[in-house]
Amino acid sequence: MTDILNDHLKKVAPLRERIRGDTLPHFIGGEPDPGSSGLTFENLSPVDNSKLCDVARGQAAEIGKAASAAEAAFADWRRASGKTRRQILHRIADLILSRREEIALLECLDTGQTIRFMKAAAERSAENYRFFADRASEAADGLALPAEAHLNYTTRLPIGPVGVITPWNTPFMLSTWKIAPALAAGCTVVHKPAEWSPLTAMILAEIGQEAGLPAGAHNLVHGLGEEAGVALTEHEAIKAIAFVGESATGSKIMAQGAPTLKRVHFELGGKNPVIVFEDADLDRALDAAVFMIYSLNGERCTSSSRLLVQRGIHDDFVERLAARVRNIRVGHPLDPRTEIGPLIHPAHFEKVLGYMDVAKAEGATVAAGGARSAYSGDGNFVSATLFTGVRTDMRIAQEEIFGPVLSVIPFEDEEEAVRIGNDVRYGLAGYLWTRDVARAHRVAQALDAGMIWINSQNVRHLPSPFGGTKASGIGRDGGDYSFDFYMETKNICVALGDHGIPRLGA
Repeated sequence: MTDILNDHLKKVAPLRERIRGDTLPHFIGGEPDPGSSGLTFENLSPVDNSKLCDVARGQAAEIGKAASAAEAAFADWRRASGKTRRQILHRIADLILSRREEIALLECLDTGQTIRFMKAAAERSAENYRFFADRASEAADGLALPAEAHLNYTTRLPIGPVGVITPWNTPFMLSTWKIAPALAAGCTVVHKPAEWSPLTAMILAEIGQEAGLPAGAHNLVHGLGEEAGVALTEHEAIKAIAFVGESATGSKIMAQGAPTLKRVHFELGGKNPVIVFEDADLDRALDAAVFMIYSLNGERCTSSSRLLVQRGIHDDFVERLAARVRNIRVGHPLDPRTEIGPLIHPAHFEKVLGYMDVAKAEGATVAAGGARSAYSGDGNFVSATLFTGVRTDMRIAQEEIFGPVLSVIPFEDEEEAVRIGNDVRYGLAGYLWTRDVARAHRVAQALDAGMIWINSQNVRHLPSPFGGTKASGIGRDGGDYSFDFYMETKNICVALGDHGIPRLGA
């Protein structure tokens, strides 16, 4: 072990002891809340599948209490000035930065994500709050729409208490990506984090309270999707649901919210292509293809899990790729040398391993990995895996694996690349590499996906729209697009004179 790893393990030990001692509570109305049911569930560390802590298992009663707290807080928070919201959200960003080491260490311990990425994720979370803090004063801004005899103008109003259901892959950062714009808009929040990664959600709730959020503006209820999740999506006081997760779950949430006419925003699954043409900068394309599937343990919705390579360069490119993949270091997530840590949970670990057998049965070739890692038999460690000889009709080319598994598919020309790229039920992201500017635009416009990166990895520009098409989601995050979801647009029409009014019954 390196000295840095030993240092991180020493820092984690007291954190682990602290969370092990008590049941992790909810946070409702500005206070920790143990819940009324007494039910709990276990939270495991993916490093060795040992128990980290027990977590309060929220039911409809806890969701109801949190929704009532959010509804009560909304009356004042919606009237808070943009300046006030801006100051509080900036204070939240400051406090996130002051606790970023603790956040990063707990994320690694709870999710298996590597320290090299979680340090940056904590800092990115503060950026999310700062970005929306600076737009809080503009959230209600609308348009002037003059007509011949009337002036129409629009304004925006916060929709009310909202439910936020977040995933387990980078839970702290993705929670801030949803909660910050909701608060900036003037909404209040009931947050249900994924049950496999609950730890840092409590830190975010505590930080909000310390920063000056009104009690009840940010509530947290832990629990299972079929219990707390369903109660949240069905609760009448909750006006909208923002969800990040699997497409099948999004479909269920839409049905659950239909009786109360809930607005929904879904960021769902992806099976994203990265398309490499013969004229590309192959060194940069190789770096990007490796990074976008093997970083974050392959557990990211925007991962480029399908690599489409033009036949003229296919063999040489794949040979170089395989050498890189075999060299990827699997290890303890707190070791700064580690590039892939353990997968989040034994159930997900078995799912990913199951696709290895599926791929081999369908005739794909294992060019690297293809099995559990030899690093540790107690944790959820999988080798970086590369399959070649893949056809677009294979399950590994169609289904979201959500692990460090890359499938390579050859193509002849631009037309075939687009056809294969679109030949999935998902449409979140696409990446393409070419020096031909006209081709880049043609292919980008032809791909059925919400986001396309040309000669680039996934670099997020916070004002730009983030979201997918088809089974990858509904709606967009980012900049003003987030306010469109969390706010209602109101039109106000003012007569400029004595325009004619039809007289009935005169």
